[in-house]
Amino acid sequence: MIPKKKVLIMTAVEGERDAVLRGLGSLPSVEVAIGGVGPVDAAIHTTKLLAAGKYELVVSAGIAGGYAGRASIGSIVVASEMVAADLGAESGEGFQSLDKLGFGSSRVEADADWLSRTVEALNAAGLEVIVGPVLTLSTVTGTAKTAEELQQRITGACAEGMEGFGVASAAKAFGIPALELRTISNPVGPRDRAAWRIGDALAALESASKALQEVWK
Repeated sequence: MIPKKKVLIMTAVEGERDAVLRGLGSLPSVEVAIGGVGPVDAAIHTTKLLAAGKYELVVSAGIAGGYAGRASIGSIVVASEMVAADLGAESGEGFQSLDKLGFGSSRVEADADWLSRTVEALNAAGLEVIVGPVLTLSTVTGTAKTAEELQQRITGACAEGMEGFGVASAAKAFGIPALELRTISNPVGPRDRAAWRIGDALAALESASKALQEVWK
């Protein structure tokens, strides 16, 4: 008999996984795994784990870029929905999402109950939390023009990562609730590695994970 774990947390790289583990400590009900970078690897690795075990919740967790006016460096974002922002087609009238094309959906909504419980726990710990759409892109935004276009196209966009939609899509296929938790290391826009604060974002991810021990145990 396969033991049931309450939560599966998927991270892209070791640094994110380690930050989550430092925050959580030893929780036998939680499994933290590395799924790789990008939505495809994230979906594949999540699917393999979900096929082999039983879970009540799947979380995509890691660091991300924050959109101007929405999420500053070091802040915590919890996704209201995971959006595949570059899944669709270009046209003379602008970008057409998968939804507009009628070929499916490029959005997975976060589970309302888990979202509420997660935000409440973070707020109770005195942590700054922003709730809104988190975008998944295969190509990270590197210009102010693209950042502005994405914010105009996806109302309320808070942060940008590369795995959330892939993880959430795998969870959806198994009928399991999904969330995305991101901490901000840099502003979305022109790439300026000197301005990145990865250490601050990982510290925030550790703090967020510690605050969620009671929710996820």
